Amino acid sequence: MNFKSLLIFILLTGISLKSFAQSNKSRDQVQIFYYGWYANPKVDGKYDHWNHKILPHWSNPKWNNLGHYKGGDDIGANFYPELGNYSSNDPEIIRKHMKMMKDSGVGVVILSWLGKDSFVDKSITRYLDMADQFGLKVAFHIEPFYKSVDELREQLSYLVKTYSRHHAFYKKNGKPLYYVYDSYKISPQEWSELLSKNGTKTVRNTELDGFYIGLWVEKEHSAFFETSGFDGFYTYFASEGFVFGSTVSNWNYLSQYAKDHQLIFIPCVGPGYSDTRIRPWNEANFKSRENGKYYENMFKAAEKVHPDFIGITSFNEWHEGTQIEPAIPKKAGDFKYEDYGKDPWLYIKETKRLTDQFLKGK
Repeated sequence: MNFKSLLIFILLTGISLKSFAQSNKSRDQVQIFYYGWYANPKVDGKYDHWNHKILPHWSNPKWNNLGHYKGGDDIGANFYPELGNYSSNDPEIIRKHMKMMKDSGVGVVILSWLGKDSFVDKSITRYLDMADQFGLKVAFHIEPFYKSVDELREQLSYLVKTYSRHHAFYKKNGKPLYYVYDSYKISPQEWSELLSKNGTKTVRNTELDGFYIGLWVEKEHSAFFETSGFDGFYTYFASEGFVFGSTVSNWNYLSQYAKDHQLIFIPCVGPGYSDTRIRPWNEANFKSRENGKYYENMFKAAEKVHPDFIGITSFNEWHEGTQIEPAIPKKAGDFKYEDYGKDPWLYIKETKRLTDQFLKGK
């Protein structure tokens, strides 16, 4: 349908331009961060991540050498999963997770990736296949496992050659969209060599081209995004006020910056934040879920800036207590895990409601 025919159709049917734009929104505009790093003895021969280390404070020796959790009933998380200490390599778990994410109303699963031959990498084909069965797409959250843009370029080449032809590999306008965590740890000058059209190592107009989305943390990162060559930025953190980027009162500024510089802005929302099992010194960043109200308020703040995408932190980052995956009441010795009240599926349902609201433009 050409533009003239489209206008005639809108006039004849009485549909407003605003309503047409809203109806044209896609589930792909709601994307959720997903972690495939969990292991258990039955599937993988050992625990991984469930037995998380208690992290030391960067300057206070009081918090040094506190050990790690055992797994089983004793895990490195403030909540306890309904599915127990699952393995991220278990095909049945992957199927259940994809169905939950489909039920939550999202369109794209953002898979945390730590490079070729990493624990997560060996199950990517399973993730893609299962996502496809549920009509979902998979994008990639590139963790800072590389030490230079040269190494990243090499890793991206592997990722593209190995997986990009899969139907479930997410592409926006024919190009992949990559979230790049801790992007600010490499200089904008070095990024420019990779991401600028005339950079000496440029990915532009090659098979590695894509939409590269960097992490905006502090206000001064405006200078970083002016010269680095990134196509946009996201805020990731679910703890409102933790940093400049995750402070919702700054999202009007970030949205306007993105428009002024023709960049993509992806505000990220979450149901709460609770990580004192692995960071016992971090109580200041705790955010109560308030039975879903915190999540709703953060979602509304994102909607107000009319973003092209909203990121959800997270489906299953249990260590930081940002997950929407079902959690159940549980005790481990004297410790009582947090839960969602009467309904373990509260946040799957709430995500569906909030997602529908965003896509309808209300």
